[in-house]
Amino acid sequence: MNALEKFVIACSSMALPFLFAFLFLLSGDFRAAATAAECEGRWIYIRELPSRFNTDLLATCDDFPLLFELREQQEKSLLPFIANHGLGPRTHNRSHSWYRTDPLFMELLFHRRMLEYPCLVADPAVADAVFVPYYAAIAGLPFLYSPDQWNSSALHGRDLADWLRRDRPAIWSRRAGHDHFLAVAGAAWDFDNDPARTTVWGTAFLGLPECYNLSALTLESRAWPLQEHAVPPPTSFHPATLGRFDAWLARARRSRRPALMLFAGGAASSSGRPNIASSIRAECELRRDLCDIVDCSRGACAHDPVRFMRPMLRARFCLHPPGDTPTRRSTFDGILAGCIPVFFEEASAARQFGWHLPRRRYSEFSVLIPKGEVVFGRRRIADVLEAVPPGRVRQMREAVLELAPAVMYRRHGSSAALRARKDAFDLAIEGVLRRIRRRVQAMEQGTNPLVLVGEDEEEQQQPSDR
Repeated sequence: MNALEKFVIACSSMALPFLFAFLFLLSGDFRAAATAAECEGRWIYIRELPSRFNTDLLATCDDFPLLFELREQQEKSLLPFIANHGLGPRTHNRSHSWYRTDPLFMELLFHRRMLEYPCLVADPAVADAVFVPYYAAIAGLPFLYSPDQWNSSALHGRDLADWLRRDRPAIWSRRAGHDHFLAVAGAAWDFDNDPARTTVWGTAFLGLPECYNLSALTLESRAWPLQEHAVPPPTSFHPATLGRFDAWLARARRSRRPALMLFAGGAASSSGRPNIASSIRAECELRRDLCDIVDCSRGACAHDPVRFMRPMLRARFCLHPPGDTPTRRSTFDGILAGCIPVFFEEASAARQFGWHLPRRRYSEFSVLIPKGEVVFGRRRIADVLEAVPPGRVRQMREAVLELAPAVMYRRHGSSAALRARKDAFDLAIEGVLRRIRRRVQAMEQGTNPLVLVGEDEEEQQQPSDR
């Protein structure tokens, strides 16, 4: 354990703004191994925002009763999940890799990990990209969950935009913001309102003309994402050493899987209207010999990975129907467990996470059953999955586990051996750098700087040990 890690542990109760500043000064310990050649085209400058744009916001997370009501979660405070720089508290005192992680704090997690990025630069004039440590989703909570501010959604992010233009304006004007990026711990749909119109739900953060050139790393992208790209939500698995990561993969490989399939989700909809989740639950209730059900009603699974990871280790296939939005966090939990994902529409993953789950490989590690064939065509999911030969199941499971590093966020301050394997954060940064590079080149050539979905995925390299 190096001096920086010891300091972080000893000062875990310190005020976050001071701690982030101290970490930034010492973060060269993690960057010493990077050479100028290795950082060519990868230099990133971190905007030094006032704390009101990030760490000060964390204290307000419990101020919105409607948030807890809609989440239906048992805990009535989010403050405990700020621990460990957004990883949350450990699942138990002896846990080394498992945490009670809430995806809302992905922005805090990204902020902490950026301080370890090996190619940080102090001069914004030579940076290839600029990271903005704005906690956008947390700043948006009042506009989403305070009824008295629902008519003020156009204000979300406007003060940030004003600050970016006023403070050292040359940083923004150099490339008109096309080289700026940030993480947003939410679905892009929640932040794309027209600022000129009054709406009941959502904010206008991504719709602000001042923010339109920013690149956003979101938990879910729109059908035609121009500003954003989806990145995996943080799971509960955050190992700090290669040995602990490999030990988990070994457990997933050797795990006996008596269940054909598993569904982890809430209760069936009370509306009575046909939908894929209700069809899955109905089939599982009838075929308990083939299907396990993990009841996640009332937020039971939100912060308790033991509740669903053990059943996932016992199942060959995990069912991931779309819910209120196309994607499910359980998709990535299942990948870590070696449970082959079964999707019911392409928007659930194939159109979302191309930097982390290459589109060309979906047939190697997943099954797609169109939801209409299940809901209206009476197609049995169990029949489809039972028809997959055992040898093919083993191949698919191995392909799933090969993707595990790409959907895992390792712990900050992790070992050099584990840092050599690109995790979800590393791939997100590589992806956004590619996107920014294309946008800047287009801007300099006088062409449209917007990067359409998939264009920046064409340049994606295979994982390496760089």
